[in-house]
Amino acid sequence: MKTKITELLGIEYPIIQGGMAWVAEYHLAAAVSEAGGLGIIGAGGAPASFVREQIRKTKELTKKPFGVNVMLMNPEADEIAKVIVEEGVQVVTTGAGNPGKYLADWKAAGIKVAPVVASVGLAKMMERAGVDAVIAEGTESGGHIGSATTMTLVPQVVDAVSIPVIAAGGIADGRGFAAAMMLGAEAVQMGTRFVVAKESIVHENYKKKILAAKDIDSEVTGMTHGHPVRQIRNNMTREYIKLEKAGAPFEELEHLTLGALRKAVVEGDTVNGTLMAGQIAGMVKEEMTCAEMIREIMTQAESLLKR
Repeated sequence: MKTKITELLGIEYPIIQGGMAWVAEYHLAAAVSEAGGLGIIGAGGAPASFVREQIRKTKELTKKPFGVNVMLMNPEADEIAKVIVEEGVQVVTTGAGNPGKYLADWKAAGIKVAPVVASVGLAKMMERAGVDAVIAEGTESGGHIGSATTMTLVPQVVDAVSIPVIAAGGIADGRGFAAAMMLGAEAVQMGTRFVVAKESIVHENYKKKILAAKDIDSEVTGMTHGHPVRQIRNNMTREYIKLEKAGAPFEELEHLTLGALRKAVVEGDTVNGTLMAGQIAGMVKEEMTCAEMIREIMTQAESLLKR
């Protein structure tokens, strides 16, 4: 399938893997790229040296394009931005801020840039700044979220900007892919579905929680202090929300989640870890390779779009 995004990024299918911290490392990124999508290394809060190592390991496993997601709140974001240029990365996605100060260097190096946006206003600002595309991410997605749904956000962003729009949030199969195309998107970004890929290094306990999730198992913490995070309900989310309702200060709440994502991803702590996952988790029922996932999604989507 050819779209503006496949042409822009040099990929076979308009499917981009989310840059999930602790999850999106070189095994997963390389597998997605090899399968014809765009694999992404999630820099998260990691140091620049780790990101450099991940880039080099990905190159050992695939010659196809892949990208790096830069969390702009990372204390080493400046250094990571330089590493991306030095290592010849072809695509950058960004989150948690404005990548404006890095754009000149990235564009000079021929890097394609696509920031995640949660509003029309931010999408228009990013277009003016000179990015190549935007990822319109709805509140259905896992991790840090905005308030608009994918169904409402994507078409409004498509109407507001002239650059390609990538739809994210609540997409896990060919039906979601086809719906995103109907809304005007040129590609989709998926996170939760790839968490349970066979190539994903995520702890089996975490994968099992996603595979067993029901439609009502999604919980959002952090609503009171303006930093909402979507995850699967567990002991940690219940305690967090109880403290929120009691008016606990932000510092106390932050202490509760310190290192919680690593606990879930690496250690398999599904009781007190942060099990970031989108509302679509209730639809994810099978562990597959990245190639099997992408093939299944594209086959279903193409059938639907031909109707």
